[in-house]
Amino acid sequence: MASLTVRKLDDAIKAQLRLRSAQNGRSVEEEVRVILREYLDGRPLAARQPPLEAPAPEALNERGANRARVTLIVGGGIAAYKALELIRRLKEWDIRVRCVLTKAATQFVTPLSASALSGERAYTDLFDPDSEFDAGHIRLARDCELILVAPATADLMSKMAHGAADDLASAILLAAGRPILLAPAMNPMMWSNAATRRNAVQLLQDGIAFVGPNAGEMAESGEAGVGRMAEPSEIADATERVLRPRAPRPLFGKRVLITAGPTHEPIDPVRYIANRSSGKQGFAIAAAAEAAGAEVVLVSGPVELDDPKGVSVVHVESARDMLHKVEAALPVDIAIFAAAVADWRVAREGEQKLKKTAGAATPQLALVENPDILATISRLRERRPALVIGFAAETEHLIDNAKAKLKRKGCDWIVANDVSTATGVMGGERNTVHLLTRHGSDIKVASWPVMTKEQVALELVAEVAKRFGKGVGSGS
Repeated sequence: MASLTVRKLDDAIKAQLRLRSAQNGRSVEEEVRVILREYLDGRPLAARQPPLEAPAPEALNERGANRARVTLIVGGGIAAYKALELIRRLKEWDIRVRCVLTKAATQFVTPLSASALSGERAYTDLFDPDSEFDAGHIRLARDCELILVAPATADLMSKMAHGAADDLASAILLAAGRPILLAPAMNPMMWSNAATRRNAVQLLQDGIAFVGPNAGEMAESGEAGVGRMAEPSEIADATERVLRPRAPRPLFGKRVLITAGPTHEPIDPVRYIANRSSGKQGFAIAAAAEAAGAEVVLVSGPVELDDPKGVSVVHVESARDMLHKVEAALPVDIAIFAAAVADWRVAREGEQKLKKTAGAATPQLALVENPDILATISRLRERRPALVIGFAAETEHLIDNAKAKLKRKGCDWIVANDVSTATGVMGGERNTVHLLTRHGSDIKVASWPVMTKEQVALELVAEVAKRFGKGVGSGS
């Protein structure tokens, strides 16, 4: 039977899984298998874990969401070295990080390293005269939106579960008035020990949230199992979800098809016809639609981009391949054709590489027209998406050409952008677009200012949401 992948679960179910896995010393994946067996046997599930509360919105808004603050407590385990990478990732999210190192943690990383990466002083001593003159441990516990413990050792978890406060880290945790997120890391035998399981259950019931531990190889030679600290990227993502809860999902329940990138039309086994499209705009739209709650299928030509998270990506080469995969993805509610599809292909692809021979005539390439994907989908009688959006990349007479394309193709909207060489749009990071929308026989034009391609994507998805009667302020 294939391995299990747990995704798209609500917070209450995830909380229950974490609670049960902690109680039983198992990974979440193994716990799912046990739950399935229990379900078949008719046994009831365990009690739910209270969800981790996000910080009050006003706490973030006072400084702006981009300056959220985290107190990072680094426990004394070999995984402490990953805390330096974690600081870097949190800073990428524009999160302000202040570090507290336990005495044992300083055996693995130095306060100087943590300070250099965070840009803030690192704290180590409960009785530091430079900070405790005004109850510094209370400040560190309250002057933040989240307390993150990574790695959370068995010793730190025990202190938390029993209310100990004999050093700076445990005093902060006991005085905390903010959510706490733990990233446990320890030997598998320590994680599965009955005492650790009791402590983990107590902390979960107290409302403490966990990320990990994961299963895998340990630092010790020959040791493997559940106890490995979650990767810094996973911990940073979990932190981001707490600090900045997901925006409303106005496209929840909608299925969106997006095309992106260029197509490559082969001349021979080596050469092809293509264009300068990077695919960045289409990929940004796919990410924005997924964040808005849609089920997204992205059909992409050859690009050098990472697949957007949560998006089903289909990679193709030619225009004919793209049309085939687009048709296979139907039905959808919304189709956005951002790909720069080659208009022509060679009539007869060479089976061998065309050779350049001295004195020989230049090869003549006969071209034939590629299928028109936008027009094909726009003119469907059955399975036509409720909203079809095309892109018009023009080098002159932008609005006039876009209006003509909107009428000729039969789509509902056109996103028009100037891709002349001077703009740097093709392959670049910014875009200036005009949204043309059909209203009966009338065409309205909305001109947007210069934006990043991510901003264009967010604006377009917001307009799509309005079209379906679910503005950005709507929930799922």
